[in-house]
Amino acid sequence: MVSILMFLAGAVGLYSLLIVIRIIFTWFVGIQHGKPLELLSRITDPYLNWWRNALNLKVGFLDLTPIAAMTFLSMVQSILTTLARHGRISLGIILAVALSAIWSALSFILGFCLLIIILRLIAYVSNRNIYSPFWRTVDTISQPLLYKINSTIFGDKIVNYLTRIFVAIGVLAAIMIGGRIGIPILAGILIRLPL
Repeated sequence: MVSILMFLAGAVGLYSLLIVIRIIFTWFVGIQHGKPLELLSRITDPYLNWWRNALNLKVGFLDLTPIAAMTFLSMVQSILTTLARHGRISLGIILAVALSAIWSALSFILGFCLLIIILRLIAYVSNRNIYSPFWRTVDTISQPLLYKINSTIFGDKIVNYLTRIFVAIGVLAAIMIGGRIGIPILAGILIRLPL
């Protein structure tokens, strides 16, 4: 039974790797990739398309659906590995694994948002040409983030733009630090629950 569970966990890990490769290839539009990519698409696209239809996590030109799909696969792989190692699974372990996987995906998104806002700060301080395609992309992502974070904190109060950027960086950093400390503690508590 342990061998079967480890094989299944490995298969899920391999499928996750194939999805990552598929996602990377989508970044290179217009390049002919041939039969290997066509085969890879046939293997991974039905799964990714199911998640796109179920959740529709597209924000502007960013499609966050693969993060949800990969989070689910990570949870399944962790549960299978835990079953293989310990021979048992409980609701507490499943909840701890789910919490850790969701935090992992959320942490990635928060880190990406933090990076974008830091890039916006660099552009603002260094007076970069914000009309270039790169800086327009940074602005397209950073402005809704800055608005949402600062409207939550300051409401309708008018605040200096540089202050808004620093507050957004501070909020995202605090959430990330709090999550990195708090989520493992909470997961440890869930694992020990007699559920």
